[in-house]
Amino acid sequence: MDELTLNNGQKIPQLGLGVFLVQDATDLKRSVADALKDGYRHFDTAAIYHNEAWVGEALAESDVKREDLFITSKVWDSNTTYDETIAAFKESLKKLQTDYLDLYLIHWPSEGYTEKWRAMEDLYNDGKIKSIGVSNFEKPHLDKLLASAKVKPAVDQIETHPYFQQKELHDYLTSLNIAHEAWGPLGQGKSGVMEDATLKQIADAHKKSVAQVILRWHLQRNIIVIPKSIHAERIAQNIDVFDFKLSDDEMNAIAGIDKNRRGSEDPNDEEWLKKSLSMN
Repeated sequence: MDELTLNNGQKIPQLGLGVFLVQDATDLKRSVADALKDGYRHFDTAAIYHNEAWVGEALAESDVKREDLFITSKVWDSNTTYDETIAAFKESLKKLQTDYLDLYLIHWPSEGYTEKWRAMEDLYNDGKIKSIGVSNFEKPHLDKLLASAKVKPAVDQIETHPYFQQKELHDYLTSLNIAHEAWGPLGQGKSGVMEDATLKQIADAHKKSVAQVILRWHLQRNIIVIPKSIHAERIAQNIDVFDFKLSDDEMNAIAGIDKNRRGSEDPNDEEWLKKSLSMN
């Protein structure tokens, strides 16, 4: 497994398993077990996914040592204060059956994110979190956070796939030495990207699937990826991307299919961010 070194010196496996929308305990625990068997050590969940406890159970039932795992969770928008953030973090630890997290993220740039960050900095300085970061933050949100932050975010986890490549934000994150992590790296099955002719041609040339080509493209952009699947074959296929490389011409061809088409909520949509405060 390739690893990236974050701006605080911590290492993160560049490919992990995401568990967004997995709402069945049996499916989730089986997928985590399959992923561990295939060599995954990085698992990404969140409080709002309502499956942290199942992830914790699956990892506890494995024979993989805690220090060999990389566990990420996220604080949800409804926790707007310092104290609420601390309480939410403790609840996540309890559900995940661990006494520290490798990465803890602010889920969206909603109300109170500077207060959340202050709490996370204290947890980080206390050794309860190895790295802290953000999710769905765009340049204005990062600029505001950095104006008061004492610890720079290690990661920004943002929607990224070949039809929404986030080129400007990627370059900005690179300039700040903040790692770019992609959620929905395969387009969430609703973008149409898996049927793209350019990607199919490249996949045929390498005798790989379109999904494998997309994941390889992310890796070669120095992006961390967390593809989600509950199917054993796809989980195995998604990690089988370290035995080939895309050429410069192929990388340029994929760069040319960007549609700048977001598939989910917009972090700049203030109405949606306000609505998210009441979601639990």
